[in-house]
Amino acid sequence: MGTEVLALICGLAAAASFGTGDFCGGFATKRSSVYSVIVISQIFGLALLAGLVAVLGESIPSWNNLAFGGLAGLFGTLGLIALYIGLAQGRMGVVAPVSAIVGTVLPIIIGIFLEGVPSEGQLLGLALGVCAIWYLAGGGSTALLHPRELGLPILAGMGFGVFFVFIDQVSETAIFWPLVTARVVSITTLTLFIMMRRAQATALWNGRLLLTVLLAGFFDALGNILFALASSMGRLDISTTLTSLYPAGTVFLAWLILRERLAPRQWFGVMVALIALILIAS
Repeated sequence: MGTEVLALICGLAAAASFGTGDFCGGFATKRSSVYSVIVISQIFGLALLAGLVAVLGESIPSWNNLAFGGLAGLFGTLGLIALYIGLAQGRMGVVAPVSAIVGTVLPIIIGIFLEGVPSEGQLLGLALGVCAIWYLAGGGSTALLHPRELGLPILAGMGFGVFFVFIDQVSETAIFWPLVTARVVSITTLTLFIMMRRAQATALWNGRLLLTVLLAGFFDALGNILFALASSMGRLDISTTLTSLYPAGTVFLAWLILRERLAPRQWFGVMVALIALILIAS
């Protein structure tokens, strides 16, 4: 099996993992503090990544690669904070798809600049993939967009996009150490933000709820690993587009477990994603 096929599989697996993690995290935030869910899931993810470093014995990369990992964690966390503030202040149907699109388009542009232009079929697949992400994340509403609504989701998307770019740069020399560094910086940034906002992170006393949060941390860490593997074996633009299809996993689990109805535009997004996948893999 060639590295391009493995990169494709890892990218799709990363999307499934991130989608599952977001479903678990979203489910937990309906019953507990958002800050509790984020911090506990991040700490558990750090423990998993550190354990893998110890078991696999991955060599410590150069300090500049660790610094890139730390910057990835910083920008990813700033994107997450901007996303949650945007969701709290604005319309989810605007914030979610705009942040998803910006977080995908930015690495695509940088990937093309660094790695050259992909084939025409793959370019079409990337374009359709971006469209699929928009509809899967809840875009396509006929409501008018106001410019003031776009600031936070654009910042969130830029944070996520820069995270993907930095992880792609360091994944060629190491996988787990940069992710550990990113997670340490992420937890530190989140803790400082919570202290500045004087927000309360309520304790998770329910065993089932705690398990859900830990699952969110597990799948988030797994998604990071799978993306790092995908980008190390394949192109940044393709790996990012495939990984960013994660809303498909979230909406599928919501439909399967919570019996939530999928909007017609989300079913349309699923079909477009399948077409994009065929073109990217061609």
